[in-house]
Formats: sequence, structure tokens, C-alpha cells
Amino acid sequence: MTASSQIAARPFANDVGDAHWLPFTAMRQFQSNPMMFVGAEGMHYTTTDGRRVLDAMAGLWCVNAGHAQPRIVEAIREAAGRLDFVSSFKMSHPGAFELAGRLTDIAPEGFDHVFFTNSGSEAVDSALKIARGYHRARGDAGRTKFIGRAKGYHGMGFGGLSVGGIGRHKRDFGPLLPDVAHLSLPYDRSSMGFSRGRPETGAHYADELESLLQIQDPSTVAAVIVEPVIGSGGVYPPPLQYLERLRSICTRHGILLIFDEVITGFGRLGTPFAAQALGVTPDIITCAKGMTNGAVPMGGVILRDFVFDAFMAGPPEVIELFHGYTYSGHPLACAAGLAALDVYQDLGLFERTSVIAPMWEAALHSLKSEPHVADIRNIGLLGVVELAPRAGEPGARGNLCAQTCYEDGVLVRASSDLIVLSPPLVIQEEQIEQTVDSIRRAIRQMN
Repeated sequence: MTASSQIAARPFANDVGDAHWLPFTAMRQFQSNPMMFVGAEGMHYTTTDGRRVLDAMAGLWCVNAGHAQPRIVEAIREAAGRLDFVSSFKMSHPGAFELAGRLTDIAPEGFDHVFFTNSGSEAVDSALKIARGYHRARGDAGRTKFIGRAKGYHGMGFGGLSVGGIGRHKRDFGPLLPDVAHLSLPYDRSSMGFSRGRPETGAHYADELESLLQIQDPSTVAAVIVEPVIGSGGVYPPPLQYLERLRSICTRHGILLIFDEVITGFGRLGTPFAAQALGVTPDIITCAKGMTNGAVPMGGVILRDFVFDAFMAGPPEVIELFHGYTYSGHPLACAAGLAALDVYQDLGLFERTSVIAPMWEAALHSLKSEPHVADIRNIGLLGVVELAPRAGEPGARGNLCAQTCYEDGVLVRASSDLIVLSPPLVIQEEQIEQTVDSIRRAIRQMN
């Protein structure tokens, strides 16, 4: 009997109770039909009743090398027995410095410093604080405002919520940070629908930043923050030349440009970071998720040298950044991060993404003529199938499609009527076909 079958054989009550309040979950609905997993390996989860389910979401955009990678598992086990914890406040451990060095080695040129956090949300809030602190350190304390973008997702901290662009996430928790503006979504379905990769038109949406700056006064803006590819908001690849224009405008006005690469980092577009794949260099990069292959919570803020150096101008005995977390640079997280980078390199996963992405694209777009399909977007190993909402029941078709796929042995993510896909980078061609065929069957059953 395998380990997975042993786990699956354990009795597990369907009545899970309500002691655990799940994030982003309709709790009462979940309790009536809980989706529970007890094991994972490679491309598959194992359910409590022993079914194998293909993971087409890489956990939650994070398990880039597939589940239970032996080298990562062993690295965590060894670290736990050697150094279970040490603070990063005025002390550290060798693994943190080694991981920081490895990250700067694969980051764009000029990014030589890493601040560790425990999640993407913390990474974003840290980046926003660093952006304000950078301007203050240079004697420009009036730069406090931020500009985000519609449909942007930057985590659940108050800073990330404020610069994020998904209204439902904010509705119950305001007021949020003041002095935050948002760019519009650089997408028009009538001219960009069913684009394969980056839309050829739409660069002009970046010019809206100039208009916003005239309203806000550019000398008061600390940073612009965008995802290079909008992820949770619906997988919107940037139009050609759009990010280049944002970069140019930010540079012209002395505004920091932050790329939130929590989703796109670590090979999702075929390079370590999307900044490299898209040919645009920001000033700050936030990362998480694939940083440890999802095995241990971890995030990071990677900084260009001039941002870091601005904090180092005062007396050497004075703390430069009054910010941090108990678990920053945790030994187990660093061990997982180092092992994950080794696995990515040894398996050539970043390069593999570029090879398999055209197959992924072709398979997704084969759904174009299916019932209810309103749009399909993709880039790298990211994709979304957008379904036309049922009249009076937004989200019903998306949820039904995801549930049907799950019963068919494929895990996809429904976000309203979007079927969001982000498979592990180790996905095989036949597993791409399995994923798309499952979605196809689910859509046809709806009809």
C-alpha cells in the first residue's frame, strides 16, 4: 500500500464543523459538501475517498515544480532538525543570506537586495512602506500617494487592498488608505478578445497615468504598483508597449515602479521574473508563492540598488528600516526556497515553460467555439476561460464548471464566471489535454 493510499484509507468525517474559518470560502456551502485533500504528489492531489485529482492551479499559483518534490521535502525536514527558528531582528542565519544571494543572481540586473516576508500580502505592504521610506530618506517626504490599477490584486493587507483594484475585496473593510488612485484596465474585449498572448493594441492605456498625475500632482506620488500580468483579477496580459510607457512616465516624474510578481515570479512566463520576459525593469519586485514551491509560506521584496542605498546614508549604528516580521527569513522557509531554486534549475523548468506554452495556448483556444465561452486569455503557463454569465445568476456557470471538472478529476479555479488556470510547470502535454477536455465536457453539460 502506498503512502497516499494509506492516508486516503483513514476515516474522515464529512461533518468538518466550523472551528476552521476558511478564507474566500462560502462556509455554510463548504460544510454541506467539503472539498478535502489528504495527500499530493507530482501533478495530483488525493482526496479523502482516495481519488486522484489533477491540479491545474499549482495549488494556488504556487506549486510550480509539482507537489512533494523530494529535494524540497528533505530540505525542510533537515532544517527543522538543525535550526528550527532564529529571529531576523539584529541576528540571522547563513541560509537567509544564501537565499538572498541566489535570488539576486536570477533577478534583473541591478537588483542586489532582498527583504524577506512571509507572504505576498506582506511583501506588497512592505514594498509600499519601503517606497515611502525611500522618498523620505532622500528628503522628499511629500511623496506619499500610490497609484494601482483596476482588476489588480495585491493581497489582503490594508496597503494591498488599498492599491488593489477589485471592488468586492474592499467593500466590507473601508475606509482604506487615502490618496490612492487607479489606472483603468488596459483591455477592450471588442478589439482584444481571444488574443493569443499579449494584445497588439492597447499601449495607449498607459497614457492615462499622465492624466492621473496631473490631477494628483506627480511630486506627491511615491509609487505606481501593477502586476506585469493581472492574475487573480482575470489573467490579462499587458498590451505590447504598455509597460514600457508606464516605465517611461514613472522615470520622468521620479516615481518608483513596483512590479507585483507574486504570481508571475519563478518561471510562470519562462524566465525567473516577468520583468525579464517582458523586457521592462521596475524599481521594486514583490514575490512569494513559487519562491518555496508553496511548501513553506514565504515572500520577498527585491530592490534595485539605488532604493536600498538611499536608506544607508545615515549613521551606521542607526536602524535604517523600522519594519519586519517575526518569521522574516525563517530557517525552514529559506531551506525550502534554496531547494526550490535547485529543483527549478535542475529540471530546466523556466526554459520548459517557453517550450510547452504554445501547446497550452493552442489547447485553451480550442474552446473558443464552445457554448457560453465569452473570451480566452493566456500568456506563458497562465490562462483563463471567461464564460458569459447566466442571466440573473452571475458566477453560477463558473462555479458549476469548476465543480463538474472536480468530479471529473481536474481541479480548476472558479472566480465568478472565470475559469482560472495556472498549472505546475511540470505539466505534460496529455495533462494539458485532460484539463481542457474536462472544461469542454463541463461547458457542454451546461448547455
